[in-house]
Amino acid sequence: MARKPTLSPSKISTYLACPSKYMWTYVDDRGKWFLRSKSYYSFGTTLHAVLQRFHDSGDQGVTTAAEAVAELEQNWIDAGYESHDHMMQAMSEGKQIVEKYIEHVVALPATADTVAVEKTLRLDLGPFILLGRIDRIDRHKDGTIEVVDYKSGRETVKQEDVATDLAMCCYQLLARAAYPGQKVVASIVALRTNTKAVASLSDPEAEAFASDLRTIGEEILNRDYESVVPVGKSLCEGCDFLTLCQRHPDFVAP
Repeated sequence: MARKPTLSPSKISTYLACPSKYMWTYVDDRGKWFLRSKSYYSFGTTLHAVLQRFHDSGDQGVTTAAEAVAELEQNWIDAGYESHDHMMQAMSEGKQIVEKYIEHVVALPATADTVAVEKTLRLDLGPFILLGRIDRIDRHKDGTIEVVDYKSGRETVKQEDVATDLAMCCYQLLARAAYPGQKVVASIVALRTNTKAVASLSDPEAEAFASDLRTIGEEILNRDYESVVPVGKSLCEGCDFLTLCQRHPDFVAP
């Protein structure tokens, strides 16, 4: 029996933004030869790794701001930067971010326990399995489960940003299934300013969102990608696959 396909928030978001980009990223193997390293991916991945060690410290992890800075230096990912100066500037910013973040967290009163970091959850939605890797899961004293997502490039975040974010809604569905009977909320932390916003799906909203996911998931999985005509849009600028799309006879530049 064939294994059920999987979709993640990243895959679904990519498809919604551009079916052609989805095809070159996940369907057509030719796309992998055009992928380039991105400095913002490297930057975010490095910061996430440091915060993972902090929130899941144990006896050998990161417990202070100074240790966080040392951890960042030791595990720095240098792929995708335009130059050495560009990379060093980013490293300096990264050090300030993790230092201020940990000082901020340590100064706050403890209101929740971290129960998981970088946790992958699964949910069977019928036509496919929804997969999501969550930065952090906290359990509050009243039993509320909070899924936390770090944004290394953001300076501000509002409740509306969380409520309308596809990934955060997916994470709430996953957490609802993993922690049945518990209230689930989602939060985004803008690491550059340590600002945070929280939102939560009601039961009817969660049911409607799951239904929408099934619909778009079936479309993604059943799409005839050989017949997809690339449509030029603003996101074409800087896209790794632009030259591939330009080869299509019906492609129109944005």
